[in-house]
Amino acid sequence: MAREPEAWTGGGRTLLARRLALAIPSLAAAGGLAWLAGLAYPAGGSPLAWAILVLFALVMGWQAFVACQYVYGLVAAILGDRAKSVLERRSEAAEVPAASAGRTAAVVAIHAEDAVAVFARLRVMARSLARADAHDIDIFVLSDTRDGAIAAVEEHEFARIQAWSEADPALPRIRYRRRSENIGRKAGNIGEFCRRYGADYAFMIVLDADSLMTGAAMTRLVQLMDESPRTGLIQTVSYAAGRDTLFARIQQFAVRLYAPLALRCLETWQGPEGSYWGHNAILRIEAFAENAQLPVLPGRAPLGGEILCHDIVEGALMVRAGWEVRLLPEMGGTWEEMPTNLVDLLGRERRWCQGNLQHLRVLPWAGLHAASRSHLAVGILAYGMLPLWIAFLGLASWQAARTGDLGLLAYGLTGHGAAAHALAALSLAVLALPKVLSLGHVLASPGRRASFGGTKALLASAALEQVVWVFLWPVLTLFTAGAVVSTFLGRVVRWETQDRDDRQVSWAEAFRLQADAVVVGALIVFALVWAGNAWLGLWLAPLALALLASPAQSVWTSRADLGRAARARGLFLTADDTAQAPELAELAQIRGLPAAPAPVRTAPLEPAIWLATDEA
Repeated sequence: MAREPEAWTGGGRTLLARRLALAIPSLAAAGGLAWLAGLAYPAGGSPLAWAILVLFALVMGWQAFVACQYVYGLVAAILGDRAKSVLERRSEAAEVPAASAGRTAAVVAIHAEDAVAVFARLRVMARSLARADAHDIDIFVLSDTRDGAIAAVEEHEFARIQAWSEADPALPRIRYRRRSENIGRKAGNIGEFCRRYGADYAFMIVLDADSLMTGAAMTRLVQLMDESPRTGLIQTVSYAAGRDTLFARIQQFAVRLYAPLALRCLETWQGPEGSYWGHNAILRIEAFAENAQLPVLPGRAPLGGEILCHDIVEGALMVRAGWEVRLLPEMGGTWEEMPTNLVDLLGRERRWCQGNLQHLRVLPWAGLHAASRSHLAVGILAYGMLPLWIAFLGLASWQAARTGDLGLLAYGLTGHGAAAHALAALSLAVLALPKVLSLGHVLASPGRRASFGGTKALLASAALEQVVWVFLWPVLTLFTAGAVVSTFLGRVVRWETQDRDDRQVSWAEAFRLQADAVVVGALIVFALVWAGNAWLGLWLAPLALALLASPAQSVWTSRADLGRAARARGLFLTADDTAQAPELAELAQIRGLPAAPAPVRTAPLEPAIWLATDEA
């Protein structure tokens, strides 16, 4: 195949222009919000008013950056191929993959996982690889399990799948290895594989215990790596799919709906200096092994010690060494699973919070590219903004109780004068644009609408998701802000295996783990009654109610019967319901899960599949 000249390389004028096109509007919107807030609500000489103004500028400046990403992503989506890299255009070409110059290992790293579920996914992927005629891809299960009983189940399941695969020569080879010591956690597990088996393979497709990827997607990734000798890593975007609790179905729907424009923005501005998310990606083994070795951070945990969120750092090191790290945001054929209830999601957020805050000690490393530092900084700020939100809401509420005026707490909605009106308009736009633009982008296409079950189902699901988000945001913000503070105070979290099954949370567990949210909610109610400000009480009532109802949220949304009932009524549908891939259907059949209902098609689906998730 003839090579097209790559239009943008790191440091090129085109790539610089794309980055400025995001940075300048973001800074302008953030500056405009701060300027209007100062005009509408001048701080004067009050330390409290100055603190509120500064906090407002910081948190709303961050929201402006988020909103500008969605505007940028929409423009890039409208531009189509003109905004895509050559690699992405190649990935979408309808070509039969050529034979690879070297072998590829698809490695699944596990640690005390449900072995039956892991090997069920391997059966599906093995059959899919056979259908894709992928003779150059072997499957490795890399176990870090220490528990002898769990390891025994792994070995039993491996013996079963090995006998099954050996009976059919079309199936790929499947191998299993268990380390005796968990040195370096997952990063150490993958590193040990590279040292032991790396010479036998050119590429490595890294999968998590909950990953699923089609054989066609794997072979296409291998082909792209063969055709791109400067590329060291290609990251796909995996959709969360396959879970039935109401919480999981809402989150799966929300990710499908809202992430595509942000991902399009990310791919467009980062170019060849992308990030690595740790799974559902293909790596050039030689490039990875030589350049992505991780040091131990200086100091004691939690900010020092072994790097927990190692993947983004490994990607940055590969970029530093001159390798391209690319993102394919719309490739399709790749999935993962997600926490199925609020309790498990909060536990994962605590781990990710500590891992991202560790990157404060990675940011100063010599030689990192500006884009890599940006990836690290965004992860840090995403968590660091949450305590600032708590501080802003607390101080602004205190001021409102003292003065009787909601002020900046109401984002200018209750103010008077042109500055207050402009502030209210800009604030609402910044807060609403991500979801409004995403919804509009889907509604503009009959194919995209059909993938969500049609216009009526989409609008009803989006409205209900927004109601859920109003109650979920205070709980997530309070909990994660606490995780940020506790990390800086020295609390070390345990990096444990995730519970990936549809799991219903008991009332006792919910109250035990979320008692702090209930207490804070009760204190807010007490403070509002004491303040006696009716408007302040109405304004903060959703926040207080959300915290008080936090245990109920965990219990009710963790019910799989409610999730299945929502699906039966056409709510929170995604393409995995309306056009389920054979691999997902096969996995559901193997695991004895309810099959997706037959869809009623109102329009043909478009070929592009929008994928979204993030893994630290």
